Amino acid sequence: MLLPHVATLIAGLTLSAFAQATPTHYPLTIENCGSTLTFAHAPTRTVTIGQAGTEMLYAMGLGDKMVGTSLWFNNVLDTYKVQNDKVARLADNEPSFEAVIGKRPELVAVELEWMVGPQGAVGTREQFHELKIPTYLLPSDCEAKDNLVGADGTRLEPFRIDSIYKSVSQLAEIFDVRDRGEQLNAELKASLAKSIATARNKDLKDASALVWFSSAQMDIEPFVAGHKGVPDFMLSTLGVRNVVQSDEEWPTVGWETIAKANPTFLVIARMDRRRFPADDYEKKLAFLRSDPVTRNMEAVKHNRIIILDAMAMQASLRMFDGVEQLASAIDGYDLSK
Repeated sequence: MLLPHVATLIAGLTLSAFAQATPTHYPLTIENCGSTLTFAHAPTRTVTIGQAGTEMLYAMGLGDKMVGTSLWFNNVLDTYKVQNDKVARLADNEPSFEAVIGKRPELVAVELEWMVGPQGAVGTREQFHELKIPTYLLPSDCEAKDNLVGADGTRLEPFRIDSIYKSVSQLAEIFDVRDRGEQLNAELKASLAKSIATARNKDLKDASALVWFSSAQMDIEPFVAGHKGVPDFMLSTLGVRNVVQSDEEWPTVGWETIAKANPTFLVIARMDRRRFPADDYEKKLAFLRSDPVTRNMEAVKHNRIIILDAMAMQASLRMFDGVEQLASAIDGYDLSK
């Protein structure tokens, strides 16, 4: 279960805590990824394009302000099921522009700029803004990143964890629930500190890892984590080196190159999406253990393979659970083999 203390955040807040919340003063104007957004009131009809933003709103108890979701890698957590069951699923992947505006949203919250951006698969921000529909892009995908270079964008600077805290704070301000945002961020920071403390139990100065997200076909170069993205942050925070040096978010790298690097750990994504064959983590495992190149890697021979939900590899609340799982798994391995 993802961060149970976070998942029960809203249930644990008292009515008096809500009464003490500092109210948002409207009209509210914020700067977001190159756009100025103004809200006359808290949105009552929101569409999310991306699971990360969806679950941030659920974690703050804002499911009743949502009228549509889309772009899911993993199934919704049981904790959020009651909220999620009342929100229309517009698409498992990208929705159409017409499907989004058909919900008459007062806000569209977007996880990835390649969905809503200069070359957006759904549309451009200008298209939405011309209809007086503000689009809030999670800062983690626009700050210090060029989304026009590489299939999933290229990091100009390493991912910063503060971008997630910023998303929570700004969404909380937009919806006039600042206290909920502050407490959620406090819980996230405490979780990260706990994971870092766990990793300190290991001597990881020579440890390395590869993070395999998916592959368009099983027998071609896989999509792996670049050295400035979210998974790299997760690894480096725990003291583990990413063997991939590309600045791209999810570059493709050949298995021969990966085998030569011989990472200490392999981290593979588990997802419920089925866009590519390697979305199925069991097929990833079967490939690693049967391919003549990969089966001889030390991580495969010693079963140092860590399975994480795909959303734990994104700039999302689940990332904190992913760091905790990584730290726990690494702590349990005997690295003397």
